[in-house]
Amino acid sequence: MKLNAEHITDAIGWRFDNSYIGLPDYFYAPLQPVPVQCPQVVMSNHALATSLGLNIRALSQEDAALLFSGNILPDTAQPIAQAYAGHQFGHFTILGDGRAILLGEHLTQAGERFDIQLKGSGQTPFSRRGDGRAALAPMLREYIISEAMHALNIPTTRSLAVVTTGESVIRENILPGAILTRVAASHIRVGTFEYAASKGDAAAIKTLADYVIQRHYHDLIDTENPYLSLLSQVIHRQASLVAKWLLVGFIHGVMNTDNMSISGETIDYGPCAFMDAYDPNTVFSSIDHQGRYRYSNQPLMAQWNLARFAETLLPLIHPMQEKALALAEQAIHSFPEIYQTHWLVGMRMKLGLFTEETEDVVLIQNLLAWMQKNYADYTNTFRMLAAEAVPEGAVFNDAEFMAWHARWQERLSRQSESKLMSFRLMQANNPAIIPRNHRVEEALSAASEHGDYSLIHRLLAAVTNPFVDVPEHSDYRTAPAPSERVYQTFCGT
Repeated sequence: MKLNAEHITDAIGWRFDNSYIGLPDYFYAPLQPVPVQCPQVVMSNHALATSLGLNIRALSQEDAALLFSGNILPDTAQPIAQAYAGHQFGHFTILGDGRAILLGEHLTQAGERFDIQLKGSGQTPFSRRGDGRAALAPMLREYIISEAMHALNIPTTRSLAVVTTGESVIRENILPGAILTRVAASHIRVGTFEYAASKGDAAAIKTLADYVIQRHYHDLIDTENPYLSLLSQVIHRQASLVAKWLLVGFIHGVMNTDNMSISGETIDYGPCAFMDAYDPNTVFSSIDHQGRYRYSNQPLMAQWNLARFAETLLPLIHPMQEKALALAEQAIHSFPEIYQTHWLVGMRMKLGLFTEETEDVVLIQNLLAWMQKNYADYTNTFRMLAAEAVPEGAVFNDAEFMAWHARWQERLSRQSESKLMSFRLMQANNPAIIPRNHRVEEALSAASEHGDYSLIHRLLAAVTNPFVDVPEHSDYRTAPAPSERVYQTFCGT
């Protein structure tokens, strides 16, 4: 077994350097993944593997299945389950990796550090009453959506592989089990800081903050107040991230503080979805009964989460509590303006605007109001505007839209850049294809219920080239018919 592990490590090219275990030991629990009966690889991300300097093709199917199921570990791995807390729908809870094992941190040849985590790898000390396992469909969903997000140039964790386990998991029904290998800049969350704060251990909070600065924000080390600077940088990254979500109509669905990554990546693809018809009140998550994480509320919830992060840093920001609170509040109150700036820059690009005018905000808001009023498809409306011709279709034969279109054309004419340049800018910032919910569910059903992965591979080919409009992917552009609409998505736990 040891020789096989060494062989696999050498063949694939793992280079583990596990720095997280240098933190106080209550941040994690060392343990092994629980072996599974009959693992089989069903998805392999060769493009991601290549970018990491890994060679999956060097492994046999059997060895790859053993590796990505956790039945055999790289000989340099030091597996742990991470501890963290979180505000879940506003309520504080002690949590932790209930069904995930962090194998360690892989170093690329360029010196970049990535967490390698097995999700669905069995019970841990943090499982509470859970079985520690994952069903196939949610793991495939994370694979699809995370790769689509990466292709949309949105910071995200990614998926390296999915294996079926040969075992069943019991949810509402009996479902095939699976394990996903997730790659992340790190799995440190706002909830990780909340966990340290809940211990009342100021030294541990400082150790964690110093570790995060060293790992993710190295240029802050020599700043006058590195912990205030850390708060500011995390605010900027989250503002940019959430703006990118809204610009493509993405709804995370469960923006709890344990699902906000300190590195600024999108993490945990549970009940997430992309909006079809534009409606700022859109909610898909089956567990978000009050619409806390609806599409339009995501910036506000990001700011709320960041305030919880700021609270954990107060003892580090300034020794005088009143002064620390004032500095933290000033930083948190900057979020709306930072977010609005990122969103407005993105919206201008979506409309082909190279310059800035005060009335741009009204122009954008008027378009969105028209889209909501007419149930216009969010993605297709912007893509049609980028088509160098007046959009066709019954919804666009509307006096209000035509008046808006004329104002927009006049706005474009006031730029020195040509309209051709504007259309090219729009085509580069308005995807033709998103992973529409009905297409995702169709592909997941075929794979999970019938073992047919052809629809997933075809869907992936489309969503990983989202700005390319080709005839063979035209069906993925079509908005769902009323009978095809997906109204709820589920977290899969």
